[in-house]
Amino acid sequence: MMSFVWKRLLGTVPSLLGVIVLTFFISHALPGDPAAFFAGPAANAASIANIRTTLGLDRPLPEQFLHYVNDLAHGNLGRSLTTGQPVLTDLVERLPASLELSAFALLFAVGLALPLGVWAATRVNGPVDHACRALVTVSAAFPTFFVGLLLVYIFYFLLGWAPQPLGRLNEIAFSPPPHVTGAYTVDALIAGDWVVLRATLAQLVLPAISLGLFALAPIARITRAAMLEALSSDFVRTARASGLPVGKILITYAFRNVLLPVSSVLGMVFSFLLGSNVLIEQVFGWQGVGAYAVSAVIASDYAAVQGFVLMMATLYVLLNLAVDIFAALIDPRVRFEG
Repeated sequence: MMSFVWKRLLGTVPSLLGVIVLTFFISHALPGDPAAFFAGPAANAASIANIRTTLGLDRPLPEQFLHYVNDLAHGNLGRSLTTGQPVLTDLVERLPASLELSAFALLFAVGLALPLGVWAATRVNGPVDHACRALVTVSAAFPTFFVGLLLVYIFYFLLGWAPQPLGRLNEIAFSPPPHVTGAYTVDALIAGDWVVLRATLAQLVLPAISLGLFALAPIARITRAAMLEALSSDFVRTARASGLPVGKILITYAFRNVLLPVSSVLGMVFSFLLGSNVLIEQVFGWQGVGAYAVSAVIASDYAAVQGFVLMMATLYVLLNLAVDIFAALIDPRVRFEG
């Protein structure tokens, strides 16, 4: 198993190197001048030139790239022009919020998609199957920001059931829990503050559903397809002929073989959620890395954009490694084939 893990880790090195090179040069091709943004609207050409020199933006791109790689080797992602803090500090502060939102969205998607996929596979071409496919198609058809705005309009504006969509917690009425992990739900659980936990969960419901509905489609489709394949296999037919209970056949024999393809798609879906929560964070005022990246792109904040993309690429690699390890634990053939 350790040999399998080391091979996977070594295989990620070229990908990360490619991400570093592409991110640097593409971010420098963004429109806008960070020196002009930093200097302000009242600055003249001389002050902008001085700031450009101070930031090192007047140097040739290859020299800037070598300086950037040297900083990376020392764990320095640069300093953000928009916040004035080190980029690594900004990302570490904001990442728990995005991970928390993506994790709850994935829990919602998995909790709904797995039963739907299994139920549809056991009722092929029936009303349940058609209803499942219709729900999956509709959930994938609408953009996440539109779903978020629609949910806000219905549940906050019309019905008044949801709290104000203005961040992770209404800090006028509640104080954030003591910082341990940065995820408010986890920190509230650790502190035993059930009032803040309920308030945090209330803020999470609408953004998690908005994001999770889009993730529901691929999980439900993979579950249905894998379940259909398992139910038509020889070992399931043998189990039926042996008179085993239907529930035992579905859970012990069929669904167990569905776990491998589903676990493979879960890693990609979670990575997608981390990247696509940019719009949801903007709609709900969620102070995560997505909102941070949007501000950095608008301001042509090179260091922040590069740090965000590098962090997302690293998370994607680690998630895929975790999926590979999980797949190897479920099915040893994956390990030996690898």
